[in-house]
Amino acid sequence: MAFTKQNGLSKTAGKPIRCKAAVARKAGEPLVIEEVIVAPPKAHEVRLKIICTSLCYSDITFWRMKEFPGCFPRIMGHEAFGVVESVGEEVEELKEGDSVVPIFLTDCMDCVDCKSKKSNLCSKFPFEVSPLLHRDETSRFTSVDGETLHHFLYISSFSEYTVVDVANVTKIDPEIPPNRACLFSCGVSTGLGAAWKTANVEPGSTVVIFGLGSIGLAVAEGARLCGATRIIGVDINSDKFEIGKQFGVTEFVNSKSCGDKPVSKVIIEMTNGGADYCFECVGLNTLVQEAFACCRKGWGKTVVLGADKPEAQLNFNSLEVLQSRKTLTGALFGGLKPKSDVPILVKRYLDKELQLDKFVTHELSFEDINKAFDLLIQGKSLRCVISMDK
Repeated sequence: MAFTKQNGLSKTAGKPIRCKAAVARKAGEPLVIEEVIVAPPKAHEVRLKIICTSLCYSDITFWRMKEFPGCFPRIMGHEAFGVVESVGEEVEELKEGDSVVPIFLTDCMDCVDCKSKKSNLCSKFPFEVSPLLHRDETSRFTSVDGETLHHFLYISSFSEYTVVDVANVTKIDPEIPPNRACLFSCGVSTGLGAAWKTANVEPGSTVVIFGLGSIGLAVAEGARLCGATRIIGVDINSDKFEIGKQFGVTEFVNSKSCGDKPVSKVIIEMTNGGADYCFECVGLNTLVQEAFACCRKGWGKTVVLGADKPEAQLNFNSLEVLQSRKTLTGALFGGLKPKSDVPILVKRYLDKELQLDKFVTHELSFEDINKAFDLLIQGKSLRCVISMDK
């Protein structure tokens, strides 16, 4: 269903919209494309017409979960580009027709954290994997039979229309193609931000990246833009080296081919004492410890981007932590502040500084969304862009 304007306003503003969505009804089972009803936005919310969306591995992780925070029936998807169809009351920063990317991490611009340059972790709306929207903890989706459909990461972009809190929406330059803009919603921004904002990679430095999936490759691209001289990729798939070269990876270590030697020791020997910056992009506590072990004493920094199981623990020698002066930090969304930093990345792409096109390995129609899942699960795609009108 397309929205049109009359007297400058959307004809559908204030009314429910009936449209198509890909609904996850059971854990691990193919999504079902069906008609759903999307309610009008409430106060501080906007309703978006999704132009295109991309598939992130987080969608697959939660789609597979049988227990909470897995939740069904649910509309997945959180990387997208859209246009504002209508706005709720008390929305001032956005208007109908604005080009936007919805982002799972909130930026209310009002709390202590959002006003600070030191944090991107909103304290007014702390991040959690909730099946509902922030302010009233209800859903804006129902099936045509009146069944409540749950949200995902406050976005739910596998629908032709969705309702999102204004704190989760960033206005961007409309000049950027929609099938590239959607990549800034999560993975690519996370990797770029980790190198640029969290690590603050310096020119001439040595970087090691554990895991060369989309986030790891985005870290490589960010490190390249920051002027790193050596970018060493670590992965169990040697084919990733050729892919990594396109994003600035200069050397590669297959962690399965190190014999009895820990990969951290191999890195220490390659770098004559350790890397300046290490990034863990897989989500394994053992790799976090390997990354920390091979970052250089005195100034080495390890940044954790991968999400491990909630019960996973890290073990470090207390004396080593004291004496090594290394830094270990996490970086949700790469440390980026969505409303101020993402437009900067968009400009760098439009200025042809940032290589974004190579992340898109497949483009599919909305009807083929389950094929996108298959491609990512089989390791055959980096980012698959799904066009709603294709």
